[in-house]
Order: sequence, then structure tokens, then C-alpha cells
Amino acid sequence: MDVLEDYTGHVEPNGPAARRTLDELTITKISVGPMDNNAYLLVCRSTNEALLVDAAADPTRLSDLVGHSVERPRLKTVVTTHRHQDHWGALGAVAGANGSNTVAHRLDAEVLPVPPDQLVDHGDTVLVGRVPLEVIHLRGHTPGSIALLYREPGGRAHLFTGDSLFPGGVGKTTSPETFTSLIDDVESRIFAELPDDTWVYPGHGDDTTLGRERPHLAEWRARGW
Repeated sequence: MDVLEDYTGHVEPNGPAARRTLDELTITKISVGPMDNNAYLLVCRSTNEALLVDAAADPTRLSDLVGHSVERPRLKTVVTTHRHQDHWGALGAVAGANGSNTVAHRLDAEVLPVPPDQLVDHGDTVLVGRVPLEVIHLRGHTPGSIALLYREPGGRAHLFTGDSLFPGGVGKTTSPETFTSLIDDVESRIFAELPDDTWVYPGHGDDTTLGRERPHLAEWRARGW
């Protein structure tokens, strides 16, 4: 698989992956499936253990993303950000082929095709090798939607938001009550806690930063979506 090393946050459907190399981690983004889902492969550089955020679709492409050489990372963990099928279509195949542990929030777990090995809630930690990722529960897109936060030592924060936060707004909700729940959590648990240079890796489409989105929070709340 072709992997671009000049990471911009944009990938094309059926196109090459894009890799960002940090001191502790590499983050590789790929688009899979008919709904242009983003999947993210995080690899701990000191242990070569890997974690996949959303085995969304196309297990062959995801297998190619992990690699086939003897130096390929060990895909120890697959995290599902929420219950919608376009985010777990390849979960069984990928986890089964790699012997991976599966992780999801307890409120979305019963819908998944593979019972999670680890149930998480707000404030829990998931490890990729030696690197901790913080679990942020964002209630509204689904009952058990989660984001994963990596705090780069001495650097910026990196936030994998699933379908709860995108460039231009929060994720889709089904009622005024679930919208209020989601935007309340996004404001209090993300924007109130993290700085503007936090990089946001969403479940579909291009990346963004909190600084780019923060000026529009009141507009999102007023429009109701």
C-alpha cells in the first residue's frame, strides 16, 4: 500500500494512506468503504504494537494498512467509536485475523458483531503499546459514542472523534434532546478542556483543529445541528 508521509489530514477514497510520525506514535489514516469512512492505525514506536480506530470496512485494505512483512506492527487492539454499522463492518474479520482485543463503550456493545473484550467509560485509558489514550464519552450521536485522546508529551493533543465532531459541526442526532446532549458534552468535555491546537481526526472526511471550530460553537447550538 502506498503511504504518503506528508500528512495533511486529507485522504482519497481508494487512494493512498497518509502517515503522521510523532515521537511516541505514528498515526496513519485511510479511507475505506462506500461511505468514505476513516480508519486510523496508531503504532507505538517503542513496542511496535498497534491500535486501530474503527475497523469500518474493506478488511483487505485494512490488512494492507497493517502490512505483511515480518516487521509489521502487532495489531493488538481495535477500538470501535460507536455502534453504527459503517464503523464496524470489518471488525470481525480484522480482529479475528490478528487476534486483536476489541474495545467499545458498554452502551453500544450489544449491537456490535464481536462482543468487546474491554468495555470502557468516560475517563478510562486504553493503551497502544506504552502510550495511553484517554476515553471521552460523548453522549448523543449514539448512547455509547466515544472519542480517544492522545496527549503528545511537550506537544499538541490528538483527538479521534468518530462521528461526534467534524469540521463544521457535531455529528448527526435524532432529536432535540440528543443534540443538546451531544453539544453539551462536546463543549464541556472537549472545547472546555483542550487547547486550540488540538488536532481532530473525525470518522469521515478531512481533519480539523479545535481552534478552527471553536468560534462556531454558538452558531451550531443555535441552528440545532
